Order: sequence, then C-alpha cells, then structure tokens
Amino acid sequence: MADALRIGIAGLGTVGASVIRMLEAKAEELTRQCGREIVVAGVSARDRNRDRGVDVSKARWFDDPVELARSQDIEVFVELIGGEDGPARASVKAALEAGKHVVTANKALLSRHGVSLAAAAEKKGVLLNYEAAVAGGIPIIKTMREALAGNQVSRVFGIMNGTCNYILTRMEAEGISFEDCLKDAQRLGYAEADPTFDIEGHDTAHKLSILTSLAFGCKISADDIYMEGISNITQADIRAASDLGFRIKLLGVAVKTDSGIEQRVHPTMVPTSSVIAQVHGVTNAVAVETDYLGELLLTGPGAGGDATASAVTGDIADIAKSRPGFQHGPVFGWPAKELAPYKRARMRSHAGGYFIRLTVHDRTGVFAAIAKRMADSEISLESIVQHGDATAEQHKTVILVTHETTEAAVRKAVDGITKDGHLVDKAQVIRIERAA
Repeated sequence: MADALRIGIAGLGTVGASVIRMLEAKAEELTRQCGREIVVAGVSARDRNRDRGVDVSKARWFDDPVELARSQDIEVFVELIGGEDGPARASVKAALEAGKHVVTANKALLSRHGVSLAAAAEKKGVLLNYEAAVAGGIPIIKTMREALAGNQVSRVFGIMNGTCNYILTRMEAEGISFEDCLKDAQRLGYAEADPTFDIEGHDTAHKLSILTSLAFGCKISADDIYMEGISNITQADIRAASDLGFRIKLLGVAVKTDSGIEQRVHPTMVPTSSVIAQVHGVTNAVAVETDYLGELLLTGPGAGGDATASAVTGDIADIAKSRPGFQHGPVFGWPAKELAPYKRARMRSHAGGYFIRLTVHDRTGVFAAIAKRMADSEISLESIVQHGDATAEQHKTVILVTHETTEAAVRKAVDGITKDGHLVDKAQVIRIERAA
C-alpha cells in the first residue's frame, strides 16, 4: 500500500469539524477505496482552545495558515477559512507555489481569483479541487469538468441558495410574508444575522460565475452578472404565480447567445409541472443543457456541515487515488491560459416570457393605456387578469403574462406606464424561465 496521504486543514468551523469527523468515521472505507490512508497531519484556526467536538490533538497546530500551507508535513492543503482575500487567498497561493494540492470550499475566492489560482496549479502540476464551492454536496463540478467531456453546453441554471429556496417555499406553503419567513430562517440557522449576501443574490452569483467558466471555457467574470434578490417578492406575486400555473424560484442562469454570454440571478417563474419547481426547502438543484446528452438535472443538499464535508472528502479522496507522474486535467476544464476572455451579452436583448404585476388607480382609461403601452412596445400578451385590491377600494391589480419578448421591450412598456401616472407603487416584473 502507498504511503499515507498527509493533509492540512485550515479552518475548523462547522465544515472543518465535519470533514475531520467524516475522515475518522470512514477511515477504513477510504483507505480501501483510495489504496492509501488519509491522515490529518496539521490544522490551523483562530482559537486553539475552542471545543469543536473533534479531537485534533494528534495533528500539529499552526497559528498561521500560510505556515501550514508551506509545511513539509503535508501534501494537500484544505482551505475552509472563507473569504475572497486575506488568509484564505494567501494560504492557497502559498500552498500552490509550494507544490501542494489544494482542496477548497471557497466560492468567493474562486469567483474572484479562480483563474490566477488555476494557472498556478497547472504550472506546478498539482490539483485544485473545489467541488464543495458550488451547490454543497451535489457533484456538479465533477460532472461538468469530467463526465460531460465532449458535450457542448448551451445553458446552465439552477437553485443554488438554500436560504432563498427555504423562504420562497414557506411563503407559498404557509401564506406568510417574506419578512416573517426570513426571521424564522435566521432563528433556525438557515440565514445569517445579516442575510444580504444570500437574499440579494450575491451567493448565487459567485457560484454561477464558476459554473459559467466550466460551461463555456471563459474567464470567470462575477462582476458581469445581472442580479436581483427576493426581498421584493410578496404574497401577491406568490398567489398570482400559483393561479397561473407557476412557482417562483431564485435562479442563477448562464446562457451562451449570439452576442456573448448572459449571466443573471433573479426571481424566476417556472412551470409547476417542471422538475425544478418541485425542489423545496434548503435543497439545491443544478440543470445543464448539452447538445448530446440533452438536459441533466442534479439535486441534493446545497449547504450544511455534512453535505459540504462530503464534497470536500470526495476531493481529498480523488487526490489520494492519483499517483506521482499522473497528468492532472485543467482546473476549469480548459487550460487557464486558454480560457477565452469573457464577452457579456446584451442583457436587454434577453428574450422570454414575463410576468408583470401592476397596482393601478381604479379609474377610467387605465386599462386602455396599459394595453396601448404594450402594443407600442410590440408585446404580445398571453393572458390578462384584473381584480380589485381588498386593501384599497380605489386600487386594482392587473396581472400580465407576455409571450416571448425582449427585456428592452418590457422595460420600455413599464417605464411608459409609470410615466403615465397610473401606478400606485412600483411595477413587479418577473421573468418566466423554460425549465424541465
């Protein structure tokens, strides 16, 4: 049997502790599968004395994760610190420069510095594995990087944030407000004290930017993602979607178009008959559309200690199975130096169906004015629903569902209706996404 694989783990929070626990619990199976033992030889964290529920006394303690990353005691550096810069970036960079394999769950780091880190890994001939960085325990990175070789990807999309999916699921099932759902999510530990990163789409955007690079062979460009969160979704939207045969999900979508690559994160209406509409609670789901395979949908736990630890352990096991002299594949499917410059598609040229909810003054001519604005923008309507507002006798709600049209046309029509002075409050516009 080959010598043991000695690893160093930086970051001993929920995920780090879960990784150590899993390596201990599955030691015999992993040794048999990998052909060598996996040993935690070094650890690093901010507080040496904190009780984490796991025994790290046999591992050498490093106060500085960069020192651990460079240590001759380890072959693999596992970064679970978090953050796009600071100790996380410094230690990963140090590990790669020292010729160590790296495993990370850090989506923010990869979203910002993934290409340069990939180049460093490929130059040194070492692995940079990051399955846990996107969709938790779902093996989407391995699937796209390895299993779909030979397939041309046209679209990748999915539910990549459990907090948002939990909130939208409860809003629909229990008829409660966004604010009340968020408070419960925070109480249960599904949402942070400051939930902005999740509910405004930033977390999904980081993950999407990584999948975009894998899908289309381009450099990561997290700053070129159109982004909307779910904080403006109301019960009126949830009920209207249900009445029309849709369900609202926060999706990250990347599509290759004639004008470039379109990356967007926003609330989306998907048909209730679609598979992705059945993904509830904190579960994640990622769909990949290809030329040969068609559409592939992977679902599973997208966060949490055990789910993320499973992905991290799988990445470590892959390294344990590799042997000296083995030529490792490129980090993002294409060699880092061959990744194409990112070309952003014109977002306002995006074509599809739209849901538009308008709360308007109940007076003569309003409906005709709305119809004229739609006609002027050459928007064909699939359905129009008008009903009174129970909370205000002088207001009406108008729900429009369009046939396929462009973002620019919809925005032009809504801007015109707003300028006409008919709206009581801001119009709600939600895209309708084709989904399996």
